[in-house]
Amino acid sequence: MTHILVLCTGNSARSIMAEAYFNHAGMGKVKAFSAGSAPTGQVNPFALATLEAHGIPVSKARSKSWDEFATPEAPAMDIVITVCDKAAKESCPIWPGAPLTYHWPFEDPAAVAGTEAEKAAAFERIFQEIKAAVDAFLAGQSGANIARTRRQAMLAKDTSSS
Repeated sequence: MTHILVLCTGNSARSIMAEAYFNHAGMGKVKAFSAGSAPTGQVNPFALATLEAHGIPVSKARSKSWDEFATPEAPAMDIVITVCDKAAKESCPIWPGAPLTYHWPFEDPAAVAGTEAEKAAAFERIFQEIKAAVDAFLAGQSGANIARTRRQAMLAKDTSSS
């Protein structure tokens, strides 16, 4: 079984959704975890609602520090994926050690201001982006190719919004 750690800064939205979807879609072939370098301590309710809307279990979702995975008792990670958006000037955590590492940038849906419907739509959009990346990875596409595709998408968005 492949162990995957998905990191972000707050571990309240993107990394939580990625962890849950990896475990749901991985069908026992992967075991995903998530953590943050500065966890908020609570999972964003929009992340939970988005996952539930897609039939993905959320009972074990919790915001936690990456320190939990830096102990000798923690499972060894084969892959570490950061999902924060460096283009938005977020601080992305760096994982020590020798696992394969990838950076898949996703906008932070928790940063969206607006109505409840606009926030829910932002979470759904980011979930769909995460789902596409995880599905490609599980189908055998390399993490590096997904990282490259994510960076290109972010650059295209930056260019079109300028």
